[in-house]
Amino acid sequence: MTAESPRPLQIGRLAPSPTGRMHLGNVYAALAAWLDARKVGGMLRLRIEDIDTYRVVSDADSWIMDDLDWLGMDWDGPAAYQSRRLTSYDAMFRWFMTQHLPSGEPLLYPCFCSRADIRAASAPNEGDGFSRYPGTCRQIGDAERRRRLDAGDRHSWRIAVPRSDDDSDDLVRFHDEIFGPQAFSLSSQLGDVIIRRSDGVYAYQFATAVDDWSMGVSRIVRGRDLLRSTAIQLWIQRHCQESGQSHDAAWRNKTMGAIRRQPFFAHLPLIDGSDGRRMAKRFNSLDMGALRASGTRPQEVIGRCAWLLGVLPEATPVEAKDLIGAFSFAALHEDREDRILDAEM
Repeated sequence: MTAESPRPLQIGRLAPSPTGRMHLGNVYAALAAWLDARKVGGMLRLRIEDIDTYRVVSDADSWIMDDLDWLGMDWDGPAAYQSRRLTSYDAMFRWFMTQHLPSGEPLLYPCFCSRADIRAASAPNEGDGFSRYPGTCRQIGDAERRRRLDAGDRHSWRIAVPRSDDDSDDLVRFHDEIFGPQAFSLSSQLGDVIIRRSDGVYAYQFATAVDDWSMGVSRIVRGRDLLRSTAIQLWIQRHCQESGQSHDAAWRNKTMGAIRRQPFFAHLPLIDGSDGRRMAKRFNSLDMGALRASGTRPQEVIGRCAWLLGVLPEATPVEAKDLIGAFSFAALHEDREDRILDAEM
């Protein structure tokens, strides 16, 4: 009798941006990711997504970690900071620069368009913050491209996607635990996204995809506004896999090859305020600083978020650890509409 192969260790992640204090919508998403990882007996990494230093608020990372601890949500291993992972992004960027599509086109190309150029030429925004770039600079000839690079013209770098629906690589499919089967055309629904900005900062899509791949992340729980981004991140991860570069040494053996399979995805309905606007740090929407200062108990915050997730029938105070056994995404799968939350707890 042949012994069964050991099951790959499941690894989830919390990936907050330190741009301010967490609000209730952030806690709702963090609780879902935490409960999911703990329910399957997996690990949970904390990644501080601070690569866009222009948006980082001093000490916000400490606030986030303190709030998570106060709420009873832990993580495994030290926190990873994107700002300290630049060598990983540089190495992957150099690999991508050597690659080509089956058509012979370079996988990466410089884009000289200004923001005004892109706004004028891009397809209309579909409500998830994603504007499809029409490929203007992809049409530039090699000689002209070289001339402009040699002249020092300011440019970002974009990743090329298959050009048409006739290409089998164009359609990216994945299953979402809440929204079901998903299929996105890279050419018509996403386009060639920026992976390194003109100021040298690596873009969200690239840094997140490289991080999830290199950290062996196999369970991704986040907001539904990133459903479409999942397709381009899977396209980027495909090329990460082909690079042959190792996962982070500290986690490579623990993942046992889990990242070779498509990750588990659960994209959550968003939390909107009573005015209909999505909760965001810029609106100071029920942020943790205000809630804690008002005397709100952590059990009350967890109970409200558990109710929003459909884990509890009412927003009753509860410890996060007491929800693990009952947690599932079933209620959200049945009711995928965005949640509306009053301005008060």
